[in-house]
Amino acid sequence: MFKRMAAGLCCLLLVFQLAAPVRAEAGYICFVAAGESILPLSDSTMPFWHNGYLYIASSIFTGVGREALNIGRISNSGQVILYSSGRSLWFEKEKGYAHDTDGNTYYPGGVQRNGEMYVPASVVAQFFGLQYSVTDVKISAAGSQVRGDLAWIRQSGSVLTEQMFVNAASFTIASRYMDYLKEQEDETTDLTPEVPTGVEVEGKRFYLCLAGGENTEALLDALELYRAQAAFFCPPEFMAEQGDLLRRMAATGQAIGILADAADREQTVAEQLEAGNQALLLATCGKTRLACVQNGDDQDRATARAAGYRCLEADFNQSGQGLSSTNAPALLQRLSSHRGDVTLWLGDHTSAAGLRAFLAAAEDADGQCLAWTETA
Repeated sequence: MFKRMAAGLCCLLLVFQLAAPVRAEAGYICFVAAGESILPLSDSTMPFWHNGYLYIASSIFTGVGREALNIGRISNSGQVILYSSGRSLWFEKEKGYAHDTDGNTYYPGGVQRNGEMYVPASVVAQFFGLQYSVTDVKISAAGSQVRGDLAWIRQSGSVLTEQMFVNAASFTIASRYMDYLKEQEDETTDLTPEVPTGVEVEGKRFYLCLAGGENTEALLDALELYRAQAAFFCPPEFMAEQGDLLRRMAATGQAIGILADAADREQTVAEQLEAGNQALLLATCGKTRLACVQNGDDQDRATARAAGYRCLEADFNQSGQGLSSTNAPALLQRLSSHRGDVTLWLGDHTSAAGLRAFLAAAEDADGQCLAWTETA
């Protein structure tokens, strides 16, 4: 009798093993949908399976993901806090569990990869009362068939079935995959540049100034990767909408300034500066005295200074050309000829790949990349 039971158990285990999907990280494609939005696909935030749980990058709870799921994220020094409607779930580096503010624990915890905290999707969904599912998808793109998964997280009460949603989002899924392939092609040319011959920047400080925009989160990732800082000048409307990113900037040592447009016919420069600081105060409980006035004249900047702001005056203005992985070495070459430290205005045409290339080249040449501040 015992032998027959043991044989039956072995057969049952074999059936489960054969039925269970094999998750191979190499070449594994997993899309993430937050609400009705298919999020961009990237190797740096690709979900992965571990011990039977699907882990997703905690960064999806910013931007579109935050709006769709009503969950925000605070990230600081190996710790990520997800919060919504008075509840918060804490994930800490090298801890096998998550916890809430009442001391309750939830398993499993987060996993740190490439500077990003990944969290188990099912645990997050259950804690915040969301619906969560994983569905097989088949993509026809680039002349080939690709199979993968779609992790769909949405508010409870959704009337769409998983397959109905996949069918409705098939075009967007294929588009995301094509964008992903293009990004991979671009990354193949994004090799860490060698410092150009004759560049001497040892001890030189580069004060990096960027404009807040759509790729701010990717730029923050690049800065954290190289332990560098920059000043982000953000329009008032950006500051009102992106509180999580402002808190991340403040927590990681980035400087925050206000980007005012003197050509704005609805608000004066002074009104934009006031609106930006009010939004910053709500997000971080702090204010700034850094300002960048675009499309303005000396009088506009004088007005800002009279109000107590330090207006950006860059030694080099790279905003028109942008910063890419191809022109980063040449830019470093130009900056090396400048006597003393350099304040560099990069504007809003900086790619994450370009910033990584510049930071890598500056690091190899023993230069420092710092944030432009009220005293620097």
